[in-house]
Amino acid sequence: MPAVVLIGAQWGDEGKGKATDLLSSRLDYVVKFNGGNNAGHTVVVGDEKYALHLLPSGILTPGVTPVIANGVVVDIEVLFEEIEGLESRGVDTSQLKISANAHVITQYHRTLDKVTERFLGKRQIGTTGRGIGPSYADKINRVGIRMQDLFDENILRQKVEGALDQKNHLLLKVYNRRAIGVDEVVDELLGYVERLRPMVTDTSLLLHRALEAGETVLFEGGQATMLDVDHGTYPFVTSSNATSGGAVTGSGIAPNRIDRVIGIVKAYTTRVGSGPFPTELFDEWGEFLADQGHEFGTTTGRRRRTGWYDAPIARYTARINGVTDFVLTKLDVLTGIDRIPVAVAYDVDGVIMEEVPVSQSDFHHAKPVYEEFPGWTEDISGARAFEDLPANAQSYVRELEAMSGARFSAIGVGPGRDEIVQLHDLLD
Repeated sequence: MPAVVLIGAQWGDEGKGKATDLLSSRLDYVVKFNGGNNAGHTVVVGDEKYALHLLPSGILTPGVTPVIANGVVVDIEVLFEEIEGLESRGVDTSQLKISANAHVITQYHRTLDKVTERFLGKRQIGTTGRGIGPSYADKINRVGIRMQDLFDENILRQKVEGALDQKNHLLLKVYNRRAIGVDEVVDELLGYVERLRPMVTDTSLLLHRALEAGETVLFEGGQATMLDVDHGTYPFVTSSNATSGGAVTGSGIAPNRIDRVIGIVKAYTTRVGSGPFPTELFDEWGEFLADQGHEFGTTTGRRRRTGWYDAPIARYTARINGVTDFVLTKLDVLTGIDRIPVAVAYDVDGVIMEEVPVSQSDFHHAKPVYEEFPGWTEDISGARAFEDLPANAQSYVRELEAMSGARFSAIGVGPGRDEIVQLHDLLD
């Protein structure tokens, strides 16, 4: 049975939660391998809408074991708020497993994230202020707090003291903020220990044994390829590897375990936060896409920037991740547009580039080269087979597929759980 990686193919918010939910009845494990509560998945089940931030989407399906792996940074307060919210709606969260090696977001990480971003002024990155970046920085600097540290008070206290020794100088002398006491951090974290104890385990071993037993495991990426810290639009990126390679390092499974990589791509493009965005729209069509697509962040509530489909980014994503299948989402949002532009290349100071430029300066100055395709006016939300789509919608999908670097295996035609057209099985 397969190990499948599911990643975002643009700047996030492509609909990864819906794709995971589509597969979840055939899965045994769903694994979150990167990021923290700085991104969200919205899943619609019947009349119920669930906004998930830290928990894997598979937690909504009975029989699926949800796993927060070692590549994730965990805000424990947010974790339990989310668990309590789901349980109050009748969702069973008792099977959740968390890696002993996952790093913990503390109150000083959140404080530093907010004051540092404000300090940057016009050079702001556009972070969520939730402590993600500072927690990953501590991880790389080897002064981070891991889940396993909470079960040894002496070790925990030593690590918090070491971290705050430097950070309090920074808060006091650079940012003019109050120092944070060791005791208040330690006491807060120790307060979670008994609730965490049954959840925290060696998730790498757990997943290895699951794959050895022939069970199906889905690795669900947070954020997206263009926000990957190595392969995205640096420095306007997240602090982790959101690409398929991150599933390996972020979960402790071997590269040769991965059977399939599914890329989730919108029928147009959005991004949140600062950074270059070649197809961004500042006119009535940008407003149209935002309004029709309900483009507001699941986690932050921020209005997303909107633009037309960008084929070079899709090709880049296919190459970087080894995408075997794309899921095209939100095709229904384009209904009613007479002519639909698609970026097929970039014009960079008079030079036509068909691929994403390696130079950030070139990408910042890239102007999209568009081709236009005829639109449709028919409601497509009831389509369940490709032939049910209007001829122009079928043509649009096939044109995108031809220029995107991998086959389209499913098409989202509405927000509901069942509003999807499947062309190829995503697991077989």
